[in-house]
Amino acid sequence: MFGPEGRPPYAGRATPTPGYTDWDRERWLAEPPKNSYRSDFERDRARVLHSSALRRLGAKTQVVAPDVDDFSRTRLTHSLEVAQIGRELGRSLGCDPDLVDTACLSHDLGHPPFGHNGETALDAVAQACGGFEGNAQTLRLLARLEQKKAFDDGTPAGLNLTRAALDAACKYPWARQDAPLRPDGVRSRKFGVYQDDLPVFVWFRQGVPATRKSMEAQVMDLADDISYSVHDVEDGVVNSAFRLRWVTERAEQRERVVETTRQWYLPGADPAEIEAALARLESLEVWVPEMDGSRRALAAMKDMTSQLIGRFCSAAFEATREVFGNEPLTRHGADVVVPAHTEHEIAVMKGIAAAFVMTSEQRQPLYARQRELLMELVELLRSTGDRYLEPMFAADWREACDDAARERVVIDQVASLTDSTAIEWHRTLVRGETFTRAWV
Repeated sequence: MFGPEGRPPYAGRATPTPGYTDWDRERWLAEPPKNSYRSDFERDRARVLHSSALRRLGAKTQVVAPDVDDFSRTRLTHSLEVAQIGRELGRSLGCDPDLVDTACLSHDLGHPPFGHNGETALDAVAQACGGFEGNAQTLRLLARLEQKKAFDDGTPAGLNLTRAALDAACKYPWARQDAPLRPDGVRSRKFGVYQDDLPVFVWFRQGVPATRKSMEAQVMDLADDISYSVHDVEDGVVNSAFRLRWVTERAEQRERVVETTRQWYLPGADPAEIEAALARLESLEVWVPEMDGSRRALAAMKDMTSQLIGRFCSAAFEATREVFGNEPLTRHGADVVVPAHTEHEIAVMKGIAAAFVMTSEQRQPLYARQRELLMELVELLRSTGDRYLEPMFAADWREACDDAARERVVIDQVASLTDSTAIEWHRTLVRGETFTRAWV
């Protein structure tokens, strides 16, 4: 029921969640205070929810292309599921649920066409401007490319989220050259900020120890891992890419899963520990070794995914509370604790999907064509200036101060495309331009 001025009867400044200060709620570009029934973090969430970047995720690859079938997740549905998991886990630990929700909805905004395969292609062709990383692109979208606010001189402030929201969405809070070493001694290829976006990064990270993730970012990161670990397996099984009984009945397939898990997700781990984690999952009553497509089987698979999400979240919740007690755990005052056995079980689920889908020999020619398509599209746009760029990117290109900055604009343009739009641009621009030049 709304009052005579169109506002709910409880309108007024929302009560802040304990554990957050005015410092956390500051925005890079100061905005006039609003006498709103929404909190600052609720406004952050709304800005991301209404962003064009989030809408585009509906046509971007999660594991398989969005138009392959009507069941598999897209980047958008995956992000919504991550937000649901993260919101509840974060709330149970004392985090502001809207803040965690914002981070979860934002976490994949920077993904280009064709998912991680597209990331690989764009990174290969973007070395002159510092490379490409989906998480760094996410920050770029939130703080620059998505237009909501701008400074008086025209400098974009992106969605102008709060300091805490930008920090929560920053999964890898370091520049490329500052990336930490992994357990196997190799420097991580992941990073969360490009050089020309450092000003906003320095602003929201002020006073925070280098590479430390906020509590909300840790919840988001875990929710992401949990979500895609179970849902990628569900998508693969329902779409007949593999059967879980293969892992039990075929020694070579089991070895493949264990080794893929070790190489991709648990470098340095003892294969016996990975094998033990797989055996624990297989022993669960809810494990679904076979799928026949019936409603009963689909319900069983859905119950399995639900039970596994609960299993992983409960383990993290209990371990975190055991270490940090029952106080609200927010910002940089605590860490999410994930027991080693749970970390291994999550990794095994990811390893199953990776072994049977991402590394499938049948899919490698498709992945190669996707990478080639994006590389050719970048090369075409490089060579034609602002001719084919969308108006806002064309303006960025004209205002760029050097070749590296212009290169970054081209990467921004290509990264913004959906899978189908990238294919269409390649068909009409690259092939058409090649045909035209052949006759000049």
